[in-house]
Amino acid sequence: MQSCDVVILGAGGAGLMCSIEASKRGRQVIALDHAKRLGGKILISGGGRCNFTNLGASPANYKSQNPHFCKSALSRYPSQRFIDLVEKYGIAYHEKKLGQLFCDHSAQSIVDLLEAECQEAGAEIWLDTKIEGLEKTESGFRVTSSRGALECQSVVVATGGLSIPKIGATGLGYELAQKFGHRLIERAPALDGFTLGSEDTTRFGGLSGTSFDSLITTNGVSFRENILFTHAGLSGPASLQASLHWYPGDLVTINFVPALPNLFSWMMDRKRSGDRSLVRTLLASHLAERIAHRLCELEWRTELPLPQESEKALEAFCNRLQAWPIIPSGTVGYGKAEVTRGGVDTDELSSKTLESKKVPGLYFVGEVVDVTGWLGGYNFQWAWASGWAAGQVV
Repeated sequence: MQSCDVVILGAGGAGLMCSIEASKRGRQVIALDHAKRLGGKILISGGGRCNFTNLGASPANYKSQNPHFCKSALSRYPSQRFIDLVEKYGIAYHEKKLGQLFCDHSAQSIVDLLEAECQEAGAEIWLDTKIEGLEKTESGFRVTSSRGALECQSVVVATGGLSIPKIGATGLGYELAQKFGHRLIERAPALDGFTLGSEDTTRFGGLSGTSFDSLITTNGVSFRENILFTHAGLSGPASLQASLHWYPGDLVTINFVPALPNLFSWMMDRKRSGDRSLVRTLLASHLAERIAHRLCELEWRTELPLPQESEKALEAFCNRLQAWPIIPSGTVGYGKAEVTRGGVDTDELSSKTLESKKVPGLYFVGEVVDVTGWLGGYNFQWAWASGWAAGQVV
């Protein structure tokens, strides 16, 4: 039976970062992953260019039952630390929007960076290796795998969440957490957009492929970005962001014209100025024509010049367009969700080291933990930061 100091279960972003940091401290590290290729989720992220961090990453950009838990790791390994690593390897990158940093070329460069750092530090990576079991022993842990058994002092669970099973996501990390007595916060697919009920699907039928600037709100959290109509519901960055904060049965409101603080006041100014345009024509100056006309078909059926329209009816119409209520039937699901919301209860982990409070020597990092970031590089930053934090102590 082979032995080492640390076995890391999962060689994604968090697992690789932990491997690098622990190995730098002289620890003998072996990272196991059932995938045949390294960094599958990194490679498909950001349209293949990897949105590897966000300049503005802070605890406010994460959802967790304990919003304070992520503060320690994020403060000790801020986004600039990973940017420094990217620059060390001469990887060209750019800010796309809202602090989101992407590789200019390929996400493969981020995988290559992490692999090179592992090699330099002396960490071993075993790919195409199925993790078959984990047991506590008197001296530490025994990990059984398709390549044999390993004995070690510490184990880091970095197996990720349930999202995107086609690239190998499984629930192994959650199973291991429960085996060792940890509570799980309810898990759900997140950053994956909404599906609509039959009534709303009919209302917005035929708009698939059209997008618009929006302000979307659910449970008191709002995002100003684009929404894209799909054949099944709503996608685009604003919908994906909102899905992180939405629970089944919750109301979602959409402001179709967020560029105007008060659409009714703007319409009244046009009316007072003598503008004789139709309401649908004026609305189309701020929305894609197909969407503007559909909203008018649904809620505004008169076609009189603006001065002849009822102010009371116009006010009600404008108010509805700036707070359009929808109750989604669900989200798209794990097949397309970028992350899994929920996971290992942070109350049972050290916020400084990510070590289990129940089982000394057992650590949980990355997506398996109940810390989920917004869309835009925040989840990679949590992977780097949590992996780094555990790597300082394992």
